[in-house]
Amino acid sequence: MAAEGCPAETELSVAIGDDQWIQELNRRYLGKDAPTDVLAFPQEGAPHSQESLLGDVAISEETAARQAGERGRQAAEEVELLLVHGILHLTGWRDETPSQRRAMMRRAEALLRQVDREMAKE
Repeated sequence: MAAEGCPAETELSVAIGDDQWIQELNRRYLGKDAPTDVLAFPQEGAPHSQESLLGDVAISEETAARQAGERGRQAAEEVELLLVHGILHLTGWRDETPSQRRAMMRRAEALLRQVDREMAKE
């Protein structure tokens, strides 16, 4: 979050559930009656609000596991990627077009590599 300009005291709420749960959220809040991998709900005033809570990220563990298998990753790696993806949405990134999706994916992967490097130093 710091890499995207959030103050150090910024908080984030993360919830992980199944496809049925995320489908209900997707239907209720976005009008899409289908499961999805990740949803991001910004706090009022976000992105980069003065509020201490950036927003909420909801992840489907079922979809994450399915996508991980399709992409040759571990499920935990897919959840990490989805979490970063959600945070990017909360900080203003969009992925409505193919070029936006590619740029957002490159940024998410770069952030995960940065975290891996920093953890390796510890």
